[in-house]
Amino acid sequence: MNRNGIHHVTAIAGNARRNVEFYTRTLGLRLVKKTVNFDDPGTYHFYYGDETGAPGTILTFFPWDHVAPGRLGVGETQETAFRVPAASIGYWTQRFVENGVSHSAPVKRFGESVLTFKDPHGTRLALVGVPGAENEPAWLGTDVPAENAIRGFHSVNLLLAEAAPTGAILTDVFGFKEIGREGSLVRFKAEGTEIGGIVDIHEAGGFLPARMGGGSVHHIAFRAADDAAEFAMVKKLGENHGIATTEQKDRNYFRSIYFREPGHVLFEIATDIPGFAADEPAATLGEALKLPDFLEARRSQIEAVLPEIA
Repeated sequence: MNRNGIHHVTAIAGNARRNVEFYTRTLGLRLVKKTVNFDDPGTYHFYYGDETGAPGTILTFFPWDHVAPGRLGVGETQETAFRVPAASIGYWTQRFVENGVSHSAPVKRFGESVLTFKDPHGTRLALVGVPGAENEPAWLGTDVPAENAIRGFHSVNLLLAEAAPTGAILTDVFGFKEIGREGSLVRFKAEGTEIGGIVDIHEAGGFLPARMGGGSVHHIAFRAADDAAEFAMVKKLGENHGIATTEQKDRNYFRSIYFREPGHVLFEIATDIPGFAADEPAATLGEALKLPDFLEARRSQIEAVLPEIA
């Protein structure tokens, strides 16, 4: 299995219950892990994805009830896009109308149909129609028909002052290569990777810098097969690009290292191992609140402050 590309995307949301309802009911994703922000355990951390929570399918959220809205600007992820079968764009447009989802008319981007929309807290998202995606696995535990279901990430779109410095990291460290340009967009693709294999950079010099808040993407994580692959990437960042990283952090379901890329977006390198079934059976992923060992002794206090989402 090729292990390049996007591992997960993490964003900031508002009300937790509304976040769960939108991603599980409206978009038909599976809640594969219900845990807390390890650095702020009074806050949930939700992970949504396919049936197993495979790398390249995971969108995660930190929900804070009274978070101030973010401001889109340079140095931020502008849009997170999912793959859907090409023939399903009409279905999703109608579903968004019926569910009151803010969306725009479909457009063409690099020859593909793109339906842009926002979640209830302003997160900028898109569905991209991909020929043949109907033959890929999908989570079927919702009312979204199999032929229309989301098949993981298509791409992320970064809003940056210039593409070249970040493109150098994508190509040298993460195994992408530039495959096309369209207007102010530069497209990079991880060779041999379909799910989560594309990063678009929108060059937009002169814009205000981004302000993090509700609806903002906090960071993007890229895949590393294991610890050895992760540390090899860290070595390249230091030796070839002069970029320092954090120490490795154990996130229970992957091990992470963080750094700011040249355009100021927070990037993470996350291992594919051990995966989301590390602490609960695959059949019941996301049903129970899971805590890391160092927080287990505080479970009663943590559960007392977390909002109800059932």
